[in-house]
Amino acid sequence: MNEKTEIRTTGAPAPAWVFSQGVRKGPLLQVSGQGPQDPETGAYLHPGDVRAQTRRTLENVRAVLEAGGASVEDVLMFRVYLTRREDFGPMNEVYGEFIAEHVTSGVQPCRTTVFVELPHEAMLVEIDAQAVVD
Repeated sequence: MNEKTEIRTTGAPAPAWVFSQGVRKGPLLQVSGQGPQDPETGAYLHPGDVRAQTRRTLENVRAVLEAGGASVEDVLMFRVYLTRREDFGPMNEVYGEFIAEHVTSGVQPCRTTVFVELPHEAMLVEIDAQAVVD
């Protein structure tokens, strides 16, 4: 029987509420929504700059993936949450650059993008991911 395992890393911000950074069960690894926070201090970074926030957020997701034994290449699905429609283009550019850097197979992960209110007013973006670990 596959046990559920909590994934923790100092490479991403500590969870502020009642949830894990990531959970692995069998080959599945789910990364909780990450935001544009400094992993060491938890401070929200790059106010008003969705490009910089997207990059920091993706690096936080990557840290949890790696702590769980996966990589960006192993991601089946990213979910992106944005607070402003006008930020879609800049977020998408940074996301595309990140995927090009980390997915060498040429098979891009699936993605859903939705527009929402986020838990902290400084957050313009939040991203989660689901991966399969071999």
